[in-house]
Amino acid sequence: MDSLNVSSAGFYKTWWPGHVLDQHLPPCVFNVAEMVINAQPYTWMQILLVVLVLGVLYYYLVLPMNYVKNLSEVGYGHLLDGGVGLAQLKGKTKREMVREVRRMRKIGNLPPVYPNGWFMLLESDNLGPGEVKHVAALGENFAVFRTQEGVVHVLDAYCPHLGANMAVGGAVRGDCLECPFHGWRFKGEDGKCTTVPYSEKVPDFAKVKRWTSYEVNKFIFVWYHAEGEEPNWRPSPIPQIESGEWKYRGRNEFLINSHIEEIPENGGDVAHLNAIHAPNVMAGSDLRFIERLVFSFARHVWSAQWQPCADAPYQATMHLHHEVRLFNKVPVVNMDVRAEQIGPAYVELHLKSSFGTMTILQTVTPVEPLLQKLVHRIYCPPLLSLFATFTLYAESIMVERDIMVWNHKKYIDKPLLVKEDHSIRRHRRWYSQFYSENSPQFSFQKDNMDW
Repeated sequence: MDSLNVSSAGFYKTWWPGHVLDQHLPPCVFNVAEMVINAQPYTWMQILLVVLVLGVLYYYLVLPMNYVKNLSEVGYGHLLDGGVGLAQLKGKTKREMVREVRRMRKIGNLPPVYPNGWFMLLESDNLGPGEVKHVAALGENFAVFRTQEGVVHVLDAYCPHLGANMAVGGAVRGDCLECPFHGWRFKGEDGKCTTVPYSEKVPDFAKVKRWTSYEVNKFIFVWYHAEGEEPNWRPSPIPQIESGEWKYRGRNEFLINSHIEEIPENGGDVAHLNAIHAPNVMAGSDLRFIERLVFSFARHVWSAQWQPCADAPYQATMHLHHEVRLFNKVPVVNMDVRAEQIGPAYVELHLKSSFGTMTILQTVTPVEPLLQKLVHRIYCPPLLSLFATFTLYAESIMVERDIMVWNHKKYIDKPLLVKEDHSIRRHRRWYSQFYSENSPQFSFQKDNMDW
């Protein structure tokens, strides 16, 4: 405090009224503040430049990316150029146009809409201790809650008493979820009712459906099976992610107008890589413009192989080599990717590049029969933070190119294939194991604008 002059002390008394300065702020703060207060014009410019540089570094090196697009933001830009030729779209907003295009699209002879397996309901950091959240997916409504001890439970959202949604206004009480309507409580571990506050006896049969859940790699998964079978496999923890050794560097999230199988089938569709993913990332994601000449100096070159795992039938592996070449000759970036498809809706992409290794996790969750939520999260060693951020951005652009196709394509159950497409046929046979006799078939498309 002795180093502060009178004007500096008055400045702080103005901005921090009621504070005892020498008890609340370290001396270095006063020294910096005094420098700012007494700075000359040229010093102000230097300070502004330093703040700007620190801000940029903080944004790209510290803050994780959060790249989120709703259904109408990806793959529907062509609806606004006036050349679609659909009279039904005239005078409508873009969201209305998208809804109309979804309604008119031919969908083909679809496989069942909800496969059997593990599906991501929430990312772990979206559910704090003592919180409950409602998630609608797989034709169900889930109440997902976390106890104060950190244990996650998933129950059917609707109270069997009078049908209140317990995830909307409900409360976590110990290891139970309390319904907001009448205060009935249900245990997370088995769904049994433990308390009816105005009754002396709780009926023995009073319970709500409890769903098998599993939290791993910062995701909360639920097990869905049309025949009611319990899981005989589950995703394994990734040590670098579970321990915090690798840092979370961001996520993307998309809503896609497609059947769920269309998305993982990209793993078996090797030929599409050098079709829509060869043009430079800087060309953007609109397929009408990705071959722009101004960005043709750099292109992506891909080679890949896909095959099921012999020792784990629920798993398949894609080995992919990726290069960025200048003028289609000089390689400047090399990357090898091992993509592990684990079940119908979860993929681990382990990337090994010239700069180091990192992992991208992909989940697909059916919100509706033809509306999928696609999420990627990226993790890396701390020194690769900036490269991981750029990688996630580039991956997001590439995914948007796929989405433009997925949003409009028709599912063909008996496609016209050449011999080089053999891995597509193999992928469909492999994926069919996740359907069973009672797997739900497509019967309607919910008409809403929730997205």
